Amino acid sequence: MVTELLKFQEFSIERLYEVLKLRVDVFVIEQNCAYPELDAFDQYAMHLLFIEQDEVIAYSRIFPPGEMYEECTIGRVIVKEKARGKGLAKQLMQKSIDEAERLWGVDRIKICAQSHLENLYSSLGFECTSDEFLEDGIPHIYMIRKKHSN
Repeated sequence: MVTELLKFQEFSIERLYEVLKLRVDVFVIEQNCAYPELDAFDQYAMHLLFIEQDEVIAYSRIFPPGEMYEECTIGRVIVKEKARGKGLAKQLMQKSIDEAERLWGVDRIKICAQSHLENLYSSLGFECTSDEFLEDGIPHIYMIRKKHSN
């Protein structure tokens, strides 16, 4: 598996199309959720891709502090259906956390998580900071991860 970390401007047209199609296939079609997937934030994010046999199998976008929230944030965390069940979501999140810490030296990361994934994110050090709420018809919670000093 190859890992790529790209700025928006570094995408090839083909790879950008592949990522956007994956996001729409899962977040809009599979989750039956009509919402503005293309939200005008992609240009400000770093994009983390896991690639296998020249195909994107997992993806996330990472924002520096102050772009979406006061804290750094990770979002659009996705694993292609055929690659699920192999622990890639946890690997992807850990790599996203590592990159955020490396790029910006952050000690706090905020996410807006689908509620059913709370255990996954908790296993990576995130703690729930909100009551459950509906976002685009899907239950979500806010979670924050604080880097612990050794």
